[in-house]
Amino acid sequence: MKRLSALVLALALSGLAFAQAPAAVPANPRLKLATTTSTEQSGLLAYMLPVFEKESGYKVEVIAVGTGASLKIGEKGDCDVVLVHARALEDAFMAAGFGADRKDVMYNDFIVLGPASDPAGLAKAKSATEALSLIAKSGASFVSRGDKSGTHVKELEVWKAAGVSPVGAAWYKEAGQGMSQVIVMADQMQGYTIADRATWLAMKDKSKLRILSQGDPVLFNPYGVITVNPAKWPTANYAGAKALMEFMTGPKGRELISAYKISGEQCFYLYK
Repeated sequence: MKRLSALVLALALSGLAFAQAPAAVPANPRLKLATTTSTEQSGLLAYMLPVFEKESGYKVEVIAVGTGASLKIGEKGDCDVVLVHARALEDAFMAAGFGADRKDVMYNDFIVLGPASDPAGLAKAKSATEALSLIAKSGASFVSRGDKSGTHVKELEVWKAAGVSPVGAAWYKEAGQGMSQVIVMADQMQGYTIADRATWLAMKDKSKLRILSQGDPVLFNPYGVITVNPAKWPTANYAGAKALMEFMTGPKGRELISAYKISGEQCFYLYK
């Protein structure tokens, strides 16, 4: 009986130890993620990555510099995975062989922000293109990211659709800064800008700007995750990149993305 009790106790203790065992440390635990500023400044990565790190054993270094710069980092093999939001640039990245795998992650939208006084009269605009046309006609200040980010790419797309070439105009200010800094600049200048909704939600309590145009299909903002191609860059941590991709697009990642809110408002949405 004593031997049986000892055996039961030993099995119970071993089971407890197994249940409490941390995730095995991967052969290469360091993982570099290059990403757009919106995923970092919105707080989403600070919310999600600790869960991934605990479950996987990887340690993620985040480089938040905008979509264009993130893809350039990937092209040089200086990161392992990218999380960005400019589909045309992503497709070109894949076509050039810099990426091994790509998956849709989530989406939200862009919005046109401006001062409550609305000197350009955007309140009467029925579309994003009309809103930008009114800004150009009024000569009111507009602050652009000017950094080849996903937001900048979208902004230029909307200007083109509006038939306006703003670069060089006195009222058009190219900041070369991240989204939160641009929102601050537009607020200080009592001007307009285009922002991603997630960064705006994180910033709106610190700004006097208002949403003056939204809901136009042209403002759709999809995000994708891409692993850097190990065939082109053998030093890339492909196993870690693939693990992060599967986490973000798998059940746990989708649950976290869906649950993430700022002041009760949804930041990102999932594909069905």
